[in-house]
Amino acid sequence: MTGGTVERIDTLVIGGGQAGLAMSYWLTGAGVEHLVLDRRDRLGGSWHDRWDEFHLVLPNFTIQLPGMPYDGDDPDGYMARDEVVAHLARYAAGFDPPARLGTEVTRLTAADGDLVANAGGTTFRARDVVLATGPYPRAKIPAASDHVSAHVQQLHSGDYRRPGQLADGGVLVVGAGQSGAQIAEELHRAGREVHLAVSTFATAPRRYRGRDIGWWLLQVHLHGAEVGVVLKPPPPAARFDRNPLLSGQGGGHSIDLRQLARDGVALHGRLESADGTKVRFHDDLAERLAFGEAQFDKTQRRLFDAYAAAAGLDVPPDDRRPTDDSPVRDAGTELDLADAGIGSVVWATGYRLDFGWVDLPVFDEYGFPRHTRGVTTHPGLYAVGLPWLHSMASSVVVGAGADAAHIVEHIVDRREA
Repeated sequence: MTGGTVERIDTLVIGGGQAGLAMSYWLTGAGVEHLVLDRRDRLGGSWHDRWDEFHLVLPNFTIQLPGMPYDGDDPDGYMARDEVVAHLARYAAGFDPPARLGTEVTRLTAADGDLVANAGGTTFRARDVVLATGPYPRAKIPAASDHVSAHVQQLHSGDYRRPGQLADGGVLVVGAGQSGAQIAEELHRAGREVHLAVSTFATAPRRYRGRDIGWWLLQVHLHGAEVGVVLKPPPPAARFDRNPLLSGQGGGHSIDLRQLARDGVALHGRLESADGTKVRFHDDLAERLAFGEAQFDKTQRRLFDAYAAAAGLDVPPDDRRPTDDSPVRDAGTELDLADAGIGSVVWATGYRLDFGWVDLPVFDEYGFPRHTRGVTTHPGLYAVGLPWLHSMASSVVVGAGADAAHIVEHIVDRREA
């Protein structure tokens, strides 16, 4: 390595979102010298990238950062995007994390017993490095996008901000996960003609047995092990499975794709291919709807019922309103975007991990770091804020703090040893 500036730091945290801030909080408390790097010009991570009308999917009471549980006056509400960003900014101001913003790490390797990070003209040499870049660093867009006519506007859901940002005319939303369903719902509310290509999804009720589903998830996460009820980690390939179709808009609600169809959204099966303005879909809409609608009863309902019984909770029985699962119109397996007046495509097709800049042999075939609760197989390298790093809550606010605390404890113990 030649040229540029060399800085030595005990511990380097790469990423200034909720996981990176939680790391800084615990490192500060332990008296460990550290520096948080983030490519953005503000702390807060990917919350800045949500669309304008985004609201939290889980209630505000689930926002429990280390040292700062939710302290607002609307615990059962759902913060808007800008409120979440402001909340994280207030959290950071409480302990003033040492941070260097607008600094993107382009390579991380090891040399002479140190971990070495290159960021612009600066080389950082550290004893420990924490990967806190989150689960959404790189948009995943199908190859079919390369074959869509240049006359059709295309963007990923991570770049979507508002209906007026899109070209005139109808919109094809590809992907019916949590973001895709919410964006389709918002566009329909705005008066747009919406076509939705339904991929793998899972539904869930907004409330179950008298409580918001977020309450159940929080209780199982915090207290499930105490009563012997723990959600087992999924197989490695399923760590990024879709979250249930919920929204925090309008006081919070679940999203029913069949009801969207009855309201006028055109549903198709999974996207198959594209050629100019012609798009094709699989003939699997009915099967996908049935599969997605069965997931809550197969997984979360059983988990919540088991927890309620084991904890001796006095809660009402299943109080879900009956849903209308009658067939809805399949909008077909072929669509000509030009003939249908569709001016834009929103690819709500998820994200993938992107650790291509980490030049260390610590990743499995899925690009996930090999680790034990965030302690990777390379000495001094850690990861936090990833799906199922330790629990179902590891990638969300309420889970990142505990995982970060475990990593800091490991860092301190390693020094003492």
